[in-house]
Amino acid sequence: MSQVFDLSQPEQLLSGMREARMALGRGEVIVLPTDTVYGIAADAFNPDAVAALLAAKERTRQAPPPVLAASVATLQALAEQIPQPVIELFEQFAPGPLTVILPAQSSLQWDLGDTRGTVALRIPDHPLALELLRETGPLAVSSANKHGKPAPATAEAAVEQLSDAVNIFLDAGEVGGVASTILDATALCETPPQPARIVRQGALSRELLAEQLGDLLAPDETTTEASDKAASPSATEPSDAASAVTEA
Repeated sequence: MSQVFDLSQPEQLLSGMREARMALGRGEVIVLPTDTVYGIAADAFNPDAVAALLAAKERTRQAPPPVLAASVATLQALAEQIPQPVIELFEQFAPGPLTVILPAQSSLQWDLGDTRGTVALRIPDHPLALELLRETGPLAVSSANKHGKPAPATAEAAVEQLSDAVNIFLDAGEVGGVASTILDATALCETPPQPARIVRQGALSRELLAEQLGDLLAPDETTTEASDKAASPSATEPSDAASAVTEA
């Protein structure tokens, strides 16, 4: 039976965070709050746990989850390279609703799905999510909903969809409700750099990204509507390097 921990209650906060850490360490999936929507999380370096995450969402390996971390330093260890314009974006908008697709660090032993050598990275702007990430390390996190269903802004909505597959839900009240904006920045790693592309328009506006990137942001006809769909060749025709991701 699923356990729902009300993180507004001090005793449940302590026990819920402890149980969540232990569950992740056992290779289980949990549901946690982020600044955008509630997410289903797994140890990013445990292939069986990532597979369980995708199964809970009824998604395939063609929709690998993003990886959330607590700091830019950690992101730099997960990506093969982070171009200076992207570092500046993270300095401006992280923690926050910005997910960036970059070439994955080739030396890492993980299996997030069919990523085509990339990884989608984000630092969530939620204190409890950040606390958990500092204790567990990077987590694979996707929106806590079944395929084709709305991404949940409350723990109750996540329980309704995923209680058959998740035992631990961390309830921190209602969150933002709009998924992060996904930016495919793999082209910025080319020589010479090519423009990055918004492959899912979400909570972070194009205007704010354009202020930072200027000509290094591709025209807005490459964007898609914010939804549980994410950057995938079938959905948005991004570059072959872009991951298909579903994100919290």
